[in-house]
Amino acid sequence: MGKTLFRNVNILDCTGAPPFPGQVLVEGNRIRAVAPQGSPLAADGAEVVDGMGATLMPGLIESHSHLSFLDVATLESLGFTPPEEHILGTVRNAKKMLDQGFTACNSAAAAKSRLDVVLRNAIDAGEFPGPRTLAASPEMATTAGLGDVRLGHMHRETFAIICDGADEFRKTARTMVREGVDTLKINPSGDEFVPHCRAHQTVMTEAEIEAVCEVGRMHGKRVAAHARSAQSVKLCVKHGVEIIYHATLSDDEALAALEGAKDWVFVSPTLGITHTTLYEAGAWGITTAIAESMGMRRELDIAIGNMKELKRRGVRVLPGGDYGFAWNPIGTNARDIEHFVNLLGFSPMDAIVSATRLGGEIMMMGNELGQVKPGFLADLLLVDGNPLANVKLLQDRNNLLAIMKDGAFHKTMAAQAQGAQRQTA
Repeated sequence: MGKTLFRNVNILDCTGAPPFPGQVLVEGNRIRAVAPQGSPLAADGAEVVDGMGATLMPGLIESHSHLSFLDVATLESLGFTPPEEHILGTVRNAKKMLDQGFTACNSAAAAKSRLDVVLRNAIDAGEFPGPRTLAASPEMATTAGLGDVRLGHMHRETFAIICDGADEFRKTARTMVREGVDTLKINPSGDEFVPHCRAHQTVMTEAEIEAVCEVGRMHGKRVAAHARSAQSVKLCVKHGVEIIYHATLSDDEALAALEGAKDWVFVSPTLGITHTTLYEAGAWGITTAIAESMGMRRELDIAIGNMKELKRRGVRVLPGGDYGFAWNPIGTNARDIEHFVNLLGFSPMDAIVSATRLGGEIMMMGNELGQVKPGFLADLLLVDGNPLANVKLLQDRNNLLAIMKDGAFHKTMAAQAQGAQRQTA
């Protein structure tokens, strides 16, 4: 298998330690050695990459990906996309994410039942470029819940499978297991942009939540939940939901429950979609005033306080902002790292570690993904500049001099140089 030696790089290993000048040897798909600059490192036959002082760090990991969400302005637009066009758009999104330095994605829901599964399998088989992907089911929701866009007089659907009662949720979860998902997704709470199902409302019963969790335990699958309301967070923790998306309106009891589960639970608040809805959705008819009238600013303010408190209590809080909507498009996901710094007061190091080392943990690969350490998988970025001095560097693909996934280059420094030459020609 091939060898690559990165020399003259500033290593940001994402263990939490300060960066240091060094060299990294990749053999096959794993990091074989990490050494200080100038130390002897046996690398016979290796391709040598001179990083010229650039930062070498792990690939970014998205905790809340929607690769099959096609930057739509309405929920029902996903339902109106035929499966053939939908898989093509999903494949394009996967490449776009890898182009932006995301080498792994933990799916928060597929827009149709098998889109994530088919994409994951094709990427794993080397048929299309894309991040490592854990596939999720569509969002299992109730009648009048988030994702129920049906009308009584005509067919309309979106990213949700509508279930009512524990037996329907149980059967749907089993069907998704049969189809090959890694994660079962449920929607126990509402959202501020849904008039009949607001963020503070809990719309799944405890029996319905437990039914899906029971299937997950029986088949060794994780359960993730869209849980904004305090009650939905508490029910999810009680029944073993491992990934809590949002948790924005948590009360003191919900915060305590999450702290008690901090050894096994992940929280991904998805600040990106709330922020862009407040400030950047005017072209789609959602002005700041309209977003505020929907409760977006109130929820964001509460969420900021809650996420700061969860971090203080040692709960794993990860970037990932519900990208895949028109005003919050796929490929801009690294903005969430900046949101963690500017809104939550994370240090740049803590924010980047949350998007790398903790990302490896949410991918269930914490002992081999998300850090630059011997034995870890060689998912690496070579960044022009120091992301710790300016996390916004990670938002511009032109700052990514090289992208390596699984020991193979998706983008090389030579390709970067050729692109620059084309731009100046």
